[in-house]
Amino acid sequence: MEHPLSIYNTLSRKKEQFIPLHETSVGMYVCGPTVYGDAHLGHARPAITFDLLFRYLKHLGYKVRYVRNITDVGHLENDADAGEDKIGKKARLEELEPMEIVQFYLNRYHEAMGTLNVLPPSIEPHASGHIIEQIELVKTIMANGFAYESEGSIYFDVAKFDKQYGYGKLSGRNIEDMLNTTRALDGQTEKRNSIDFALWKCASPEHIMRWPSPWSDGFPGWHCECTAMGRKYLGDEFDIHGGGMDLVFPHHECEIAQAVASQGKENVRYWMHNNMITVNGQKMGKSLGNFITLDQFFSGDHASLAQAYSPMTIRFFILQAHYRSTVDFSNEALQASEKGLKRLMEAVANLDKLTPSEQTTVEVQGLRAKCYEAINDDLNSPITISYLFDAARAINSVLAGHGTISAADLEELKAVFNLFLFDILGLTPEMQEAATNTEAYGKAIDMLLELRQQAKTNKDWAMSDKIRNELTALGFEIKDTKEGAEWKLAK
Repeated sequence: MEHPLSIYNTLSRKKEQFIPLHETSVGMYVCGPTVYGDAHLGHARPAITFDLLFRYLKHLGYKVRYVRNITDVGHLENDADAGEDKIGKKARLEELEPMEIVQFYLNRYHEAMGTLNVLPPSIEPHASGHIIEQIELVKTIMANGFAYESEGSIYFDVAKFDKQYGYGKLSGRNIEDMLNTTRALDGQTEKRNSIDFALWKCASPEHIMRWPSPWSDGFPGWHCECTAMGRKYLGDEFDIHGGGMDLVFPHHECEIAQAVASQGKENVRYWMHNNMITVNGQKMGKSLGNFITLDQFFSGDHASLAQAYSPMTIRFFILQAHYRSTVDFSNEALQASEKGLKRLMEAVANLDKLTPSEQTTVEVQGLRAKCYEAINDDLNSPITISYLFDAARAINSVLAGHGTISAADLEELKAVFNLFLFDILGLTPEMQEAATNTEAYGKAIDMLLELRQQAKTNKDWAMSDKIRNELTALGFEIKDTKEGAEWKLAK
């Protein structure tokens, strides 16, 4: 089997040819959401990035097991093991059971992902459903001498691990620098070093979520879930681990340490990280309070939004940037994406209006190969999209009578757009759905345009102009082509 895809490996800091452990199968784990609030634009980016990867791997013929976890316990307000559990705090404030909070926001997350046309993963395990696996992981790390107990909690001994295996290879951080620049946090005196991280936390009396363990009634550290669940569903070693760049440290760095400390070797071959969505240059996130939820984008109900934006506009906006580049939110950028997506979808619709000729005079050769080359180069979706825009210009040129296209090239264009725009990039023609719901409305406009054409045939220019002017005044754009008159709603 050929392996044409190259991806950037955060661990090696270079692009590498992707060759899976098993010739025809791929194991992929992606860090999912902590479900204590509505999904925002920052959550959409990793979901869409790894949906693109999932779709393309399947297209290449791999059997993909895609695991995306749900964090519903253990993620504290401070990544350094301090503060309340994020879900527990939300449950306390709203006087609900923690799993009510989890289920409510998980349902809303799934709904948002569905509108973005993000495919569901193969397995979606919950941290709270894998407490036993996490306890067993902690036991193994302790037995291997890389963890210690303190006041009912278990901490990973980073300094000891570093001496034997080295700590910080994913993030490039030096342990001596970390020791010199970190300070002890309130309530963290039970740690030997401030950089040690929790594998198991003894629950305080007011802590809602707790489970029995050999050490205390408590809950697993945030980093344990992915190591334990990745191993359970993908084995001791698997192909790809993905997530946002903000997870490189400490989360993914700690995952590597846990895997090596428990099994003597690393568990992930390719680490992939998408970059951030920013607002005025600052990361969009719940903790910073500068986020806009996906529902707010879809409704336009937010002070920072000039209008509502459709799910496909959001997806297209994210895919127009390479996944490793930052994307700064602005209404201007989203409006440009909206117009660009509309042009592509109109070009696809126009394919059915073209009449084939004996030969092709517009530039459409090699489109499929160029799109493959771009996607194979570390999922370069913006370059792929630029090639589709080139093809759209060729389509519009033929429609306007400025070029011709053969039947074979026309069918190839249809196939390439279906493959890359719809199947791989995962975009959907929203306008077609709207048209379906207003079929009678569209037929009425078509009838008026037929009457206008009859008036032109009869040289009744006054009636022809009257119909056109009245439709324009009502908000329609009328365009005359060699194939006949076309209409659309003006922006």
